[in-house]
Formats: sequence, structure tokens, C-alpha cells
Amino acid sequence: MKGYAMLKIGSSGWIEKERPACGPLDAVCRPLAVAICTSDIHTLWEGAIGERHNMILGHEGCAEVVEVGELVKDFKPGDRVLVPAITPDWNSLEAQAGYSMHSGGMLAGWKFSNFKDGVFAEYFHVNDADGNLALLPDNISTVDACMLSDMVPTGFHGVELADVQFGDTVLVIGIGPVGLMSVAGAALRGASRIIAVGTRPVCVEAARKYGATDFISYKNGPIARQVLDMTSGKGVDCVVIAGGDNDTFIEAVEALKPGGKIGNVNYLGSGDTISIPRVAWGVGMGHKQINGGLMPGGRLRLEKLASLVSAGRLDLSPLSTHVFDGWQHIEEALYLMRDKPRDLIKPVVKLAD
Repeated sequence: MKGYAMLKIGSSGWIEKERPACGPLDAVCRPLAVAICTSDIHTLWEGAIGERHNMILGHEGCAEVVEVGELVKDFKPGDRVLVPAITPDWNSLEAQAGYSMHSGGMLAGWKFSNFKDGVFAEYFHVNDADGNLALLPDNISTVDACMLSDMVPTGFHGVELADVQFGDTVLVIGIGPVGLMSVAGAALRGASRIIAVGTRPVCVEAARKYGATDFISYKNGPIARQVLDMTSGKGVDCVVIAGGDNDTFIEAVEALKPGGKIGNVNYLGSGDTISIPRVAWGVGMGHKQINGGLMPGGRLRLEKLASLVSAGRLDLSPLSTHVFDGWQHIEEALYLMRDKPRDLIKPVVKLAD
């Protein structure tokens, strides 16, 4: 089979590989549509997870089942399925402890394009098919289905980590596709005020549709200072970090009320440490909680999030600003995500109807 792979840090291209084998609990699928993630950019050009050779990229997509193992109960060849970016081993001790995304070790639920070939190939393998796949509802397009792999569950997990409650004032730092889903998730959870940090007009417009009430540009000065000015010095109840760098935690901690919570779902692709401001953190005793997590994977979460889309509670169409047809556009879409033109939110490549 053919796949689009990371050849080494900074280099990618098409390669030939054997079609993956199907274990007794697993499935082999062919993609119907795939999307490019910023994580692919961190992996390929920044070497954020280290050197990888001839590893097929991609962890966002939807698919048709081609083959299932003899112990798979709920899926069969021909089924159109949602595929999560995180595919845990559900019989692991970590999953039993409530941290399935770390099954087998920290972040090890993230298999595609980390230590296993990803979905930018004619065929790809899914472990524990009954636990990790979900049927694709008829009223969800394959383009929107790609957003359910990673963007929706990651953005919503940021809201969960920040523990947004009814009436809260929430700051969302970064309104790319993940941050936009954090805005949507905070609105669904009942936030009364959502302050979004971002400058690209296409993202600002989408964030307003998803429920953002106020906007801040980091170009106008420190984020925290602007937030404190907007809130009469009180700060916010919750912060979701969906963009920025290792020093973004400084702004988040300074903008947060005592007793507030920060949910970080931003991929920190470089550096050795993050910075936390000592005094703003209450010299270590301010009850300002910092939670960072990889989004949960698995079938149940996919089914619940898909039901929001099916029921008309969550419109994913604003996310996919650039849609291509055919494998020949994978590289173009990848470079588009790297360069991030001002009219881009997310590129998707359709491979079948």
C-alpha cells in the first residue's frame, strides 16, 4: 500500500509499505477523508516527539472498515466509522484507573503517527476495534467527521480540565480549531462570558458564532493585563490554553482568580520547562490549579460527541475552510497547515464519498 510518511525530521514523502495485519480484536480500515493537525507539523518539522523514519503520518479521519478480527462483535466490513486520534488499550491498568489515554505509558494511547503508522495511507490499523471505533451517523459528512477525531474531543477536554461551570467567565487562549471547540464547549457548559484570544479574522468570526463574547489580541499587550482591565481587576474563573508557547502559562496564571482552574490542551513542541509566576500563583498557595491532559479517546466519547452534531447542537462546518479531493493533495494540505494563511482554520482531504 501507499502512505504519506515522515522520512526523517524535516522530510516527508510517499512510501510503499505492507498492508497492516488485523489482530483478533482489531480492524483494518481505508480512509474516507483525513485532516491535517498542527501536531503533524510539530512532529515532522520540529521533531517534537523525536526522530521518526518512514512513519506514516496522520491521526485525524473517518473510514470504511475493510477487515475485522474474529473477536470483534460490533463492526463488520463495509461499516463507515468515526476514528479517534487516541486509541487506548482498554484492558490496561491505566484505563482501569481512569486514564485510558496513557494506557501503556504516558501519552501511549496516542498511537497513530507517534509510534505506529497513521491514517494517511490506503489502509490503516485500529487496535481494540469495539472499544475505539464508532459508527458514522448518516447525517454527518465525512469532512465534519474528521473534526470528531481530535479537534472536538481535544477542545472539549480543555473545558473539562478547566472545570467550567454555569455562569463562569472563561478565557480561551488560542482560537485555532481546538480553541474554537473550547469556546463551543464552554458555551455548552453554561459560561456566561467567554473571552477569546486570537487575531485572524476567520477565527474571530467563527469564535463569535460559537459563543465568544469578547476578544483580545496579544499584539495589544500582555493578555493578563487586558483581561484584568476587562474584569475590573477580578480575573476569570477558568482558563483554557489551546495555543501559545511555554510562557503562556504566565499569562494564564496572572489572569486567573484564586481558586480558578487552568485546562491546558496545547501541544508544547519545544523547550525544557514552562514558567509559572511565583507571586501571581499566590507564592505557591493561591489555589490556582493547572491541569494538562491528552484528550480521552474511545468509542463512548465519540458516540456522545457525534450525537451533539447529529442533533444540531454543534455545527462543525466553520472549521473546514479548505477541502480537497484526492490523495494528490495531502502534501499541499500539510504545507498549508504549516504555513497557516490568514483564511485557514483546517484543511481536509476527501478520498471517497
